[in-house]
Amino acid sequence: MRNNYLKKYLLFFAMLFISQAIFAQTRSITGKVVDENNQALPGATVLISGTNTASATDVNGIYRITGLRAGTYTLTASFIGYTSEPKTVTIAADNATVNFNLQPSSKSLSEIVVIGYGTVKKKDLTGSVTTVSSKDFQTGNITSPEQLIAGKVAGVSITSNGGAPGAGSTIRVRGGASLNASNDPLIVIDGVQLSNDGIAGAPSALSLINPNDIETFSVLKDASATAIYGSRASNGVIIITTKKGVAGKAQVNFNTQVSVSKLSKEVPVLTGDQLRAYVKANGSAAFQALLGDANTDWQKEIYQTAISNDNNLSVAGGFKNLPYRVSVGYLDQKGILRTGYLNRASASINVTPKFLDNHIKLDINVKGSASKARFANQGAIGAAVSFDPTKPVQSGNDKYGGFYEYLDSDPSSATGLKQLAPRNPVGLLEQRYDKSDVKRSIGNAQLDYKFHFLPDLHANVNLGYDASEGKGTIVVPSTAAASFNRFKDANNVLHGGVNNQYRTTILNTTFEAYLNYAKNIKSIDSRIDAVAGYAYYDYATKNYGFPDVTSDGTVVTTPTFPFDKPENTLLSYYGRLNYTYANKYLLTGTIRRDGSSRFSPLNRYAVFPSGAFAWKIKEESFLRDNKVLSDLKLRVGYGLTGQQDGLTNYAYTPYYSLSSQTASYQLGDTFYQLYRPVAYDPKRKWEQSATTNVGIDYGFLNGRISGSIDAYYKETKDLLGEVTIAAGSGFSNKFVTNVGNMVNKGIEFAITAQVVRRKDVTWDVAFNATYNTNKVTKLTFVNDPNATGNAIGGVSGGTGTNIQRNYVGQPRAAFYVYQQVYGTDGKPIDNVYVDRNGDGTINDKDLYLYKQADPKYIFGFSSNVTYKNFNLAVVMRANAGNYAYNNVFSSTGTRNSILNPLGYLNNGSANVLESGLIGANDKNVLSDYYVQNASFVKMDNASLGYNFGKVLRSSASLSVSANVQNVFTITNYKGVDPEVGGGIDNNIYPRPRTFVFGLNLKF
Repeated sequence: MRNNYLKKYLLFFAMLFISQAIFAQTRSITGKVVDENNQALPGATVLISGTNTASATDVNGIYRITGLRAGTYTLTASFIGYTSEPKTVTIAADNATVNFNLQPSSKSLSEIVVIGYGTVKKKDLTGSVTTVSSKDFQTGNITSPEQLIAGKVAGVSITSNGGAPGAGSTIRVRGGASLNASNDPLIVIDGVQLSNDGIAGAPSALSLINPNDIETFSVLKDASATAIYGSRASNGVIIITTKKGVAGKAQVNFNTQVSVSKLSKEVPVLTGDQLRAYVKANGSAAFQALLGDANTDWQKEIYQTAISNDNNLSVAGGFKNLPYRVSVGYLDQKGILRTGYLNRASASINVTPKFLDNHIKLDINVKGSASKARFANQGAIGAAVSFDPTKPVQSGNDKYGGFYEYLDSDPSSATGLKQLAPRNPVGLLEQRYDKSDVKRSIGNAQLDYKFHFLPDLHANVNLGYDASEGKGTIVVPSTAAASFNRFKDANNVLHGGVNNQYRTTILNTTFEAYLNYAKNIKSIDSRIDAVAGYAYYDYATKNYGFPDVTSDGTVVTTPTFPFDKPENTLLSYYGRLNYTYANKYLLTGTIRRDGSSRFSPLNRYAVFPSGAFAWKIKEESFLRDNKVLSDLKLRVGYGLTGQQDGLTNYAYTPYYSLSSQTASYQLGDTFYQLYRPVAYDPKRKWEQSATTNVGIDYGFLNGRISGSIDAYYKETKDLLGEVTIAAGSGFSNKFVTNVGNMVNKGIEFAITAQVVRRKDVTWDVAFNATYNTNKVTKLTFVNDPNATGNAIGGVSGGTGTNIQRNYVGQPRAAFYVYQQVYGTDGKPIDNVYVDRNGDGTINDKDLYLYKQADPKYIFGFSSNVTYKNFNLAVVMRANAGNYAYNNVFSSTGTRNSILNPLGYLNNGSANVLESGLIGANDKNVLSDYYVQNASFVKMDNASLGYNFGKVLRSSASLSVSANVQNVFTITNYKGVDPEVGGGIDNNIYPRPRTFVFGLNLKF
């Protein structure tokens, strides 16, 4: 009996325990998100409505939400470019499966675009703005962020500054707007406006930012979009948004890349045998006696196959109301020029917590990097072109580190070297240790408070900083020919070598506070969105001075001051009003008032307004139901923007400069340095651009085809230029002031198309084309018919030679050259040029303006094909109408450059065999023969990837890729690379051809 009761009690408690366990058991919802062709959508978000619980799909489109109790839930799946889909599900005892099939939402008209101090839907844009997201970035061995969007944006030219590790790029938005100040766009990262000043010891400032952390670029091109940034916006604005955390389960992403880089093309020069034959045919017995027996390919000696790797790890997820993302990365990049490398460690953290029922939102971003680099001596590139190939690398003479050098027969020579002869290229690399150590951190905290009593009103505060320290050492041994016995002390003792240091610290701070009010007014079918704010920016640099020291510690010169600290501040007030009526008519007005410490109180403040109108023609009744046309919008905008970057901080105020120690005044037996007054201009003011833009956005077939067409006209006034002043009226016969005007105008066209969209195959293409031209319209205070413009573009091969001019009525940086005369065989006749003014004499009055360095046409093309789990993508670019001056050929392509009158042999470029030029005088350097068509078509990138999906029966997914960068170049240009900065080719660090193998693992 007692046992029966015991059994009943045990059974009762067991059932109670089981029921409680069942009641307390949590459940999960899983499913898959696919597109209209049943293709998986990785990265889509599935959110439980009314909560912060969400999950992102993996590479196979699978999501999973856990920890749910029994009940009814509404789930919403969303993905950029697709219409969000809600579904309701009830879960009881079992887990649930909910799948989603998303449909395109007229391409990406609902996509959120980041603009100045806010966001806007793409369909509501009134200005010329292009957004590129991470799925459309260039891939491969990308070390500097701007290279991610090369060829992707109409009106934007991104030219790599060479192939050195971490090399940056020259970025031009619609050609730039200045002659002598900066033409670089303003770059904003997560709300922090960056200075365009470089960082000591860094190959480029942007190379310190890990491209793997970037989510989107928004490029603001016209004044109606950029004027909200006022005095820093004349050259366009690029807003970079980094990746953020998302609510839901943590996702880990690891990717690694190994790359192999090789020289893609050598400068065509004479071989050892060719040089011997040339000297024997054209040189005297004395020159023939200088020939050696070697056949050294100096370019092969200085270049190497470079193996690099790039590793990145990130964790992103959300803990209740705290989405987060943490990432670390390490780059080990070797240069194809021997001895050069860049090592960069980076880390970033982003948290976006929300408080008080989402009334307070924080967005905290911190990014940091530490890099160590060795800079290969790029002087070796030119030396390898001109050094005698009949000589060996090593001479057996330890005096110069064992490297062969040109010796001077004069016994009184302090160095024993031919002073103007090139140095051994390998010695230049091996005997110079230029190493840097750079740290940089960019961060900010943005607070968004939604007022409880007025939820349409938000208060925003942004506190940001950009701090960096760059330092380094340059060590050259005393045996190196480049610095052999370079200094004689007071006791007439010679000292050589270098042991120098440098150090710079930068701290830029940002404070911004603004109100944002957004309200739908249904009674009048309108919406308003207004912003009004205040900002203060401080840019402070500290440059430390170090003595110039030889390798044995002998001080050559000492710094005048232990450090200098240039600093400037910017104070701003700004506002913007967006008004929409009937979802068809949009008006935007902005205004900004900036005050900069770079200008005197006379011109310290300026106002930069803009206005724009857009008409959504597709929303009109006569087009609303059109099934073919999915978007048609007209945009018109006008605005004023300014320029203060590239200016010195104190040019408006009188000050003195201390003369160098080599320019001292002797009084008795003592030498004294002098303080000299510096020319200044108290009336210097902002360069100011006025831009008119007219554009059309279009779309067809529910967004499968979409794009834009823009035409613009930009007039920039008060450009800084050098003017001549009367002797005795100041402290110099020249000074820089606001004197010039320039006009830029052009047309942009962009189109994207989903060519194929089937179950197993997709094919997307994008194409953009830009026509841009500029003309200088003023350079002097008064019209001078005899003015010859401003000389720019210095080149080697002559004395004080400039090859370009800024000239009224001509494009910026036009080439200023003699017109070469050719023989009946088509070859140039040495020292014979057209007498253009007919006075019977060839002199500088016969120079003429010929061609331009800036391209008239810029094209970009990308294609992305997927077949099942395979992906094939290519990116191509092209420039047309641009010319380059081949300074390599002009300085090495004549008889006199090979048979040097100073008594040594140089190598020559291969074109000397074709041209037969002698180079009797400096006029040869100024011949239009060397101005060559630099139009090109390049395949920047070709990649093939394969997605394995889930591996090892786990939630992890694996994908691999193979990539080739700098695949090919089609051009008539005769140098190594037609893409050269400023239009002058003078032994650029060649861009390598790179093969990249990558692996990506997500779990």
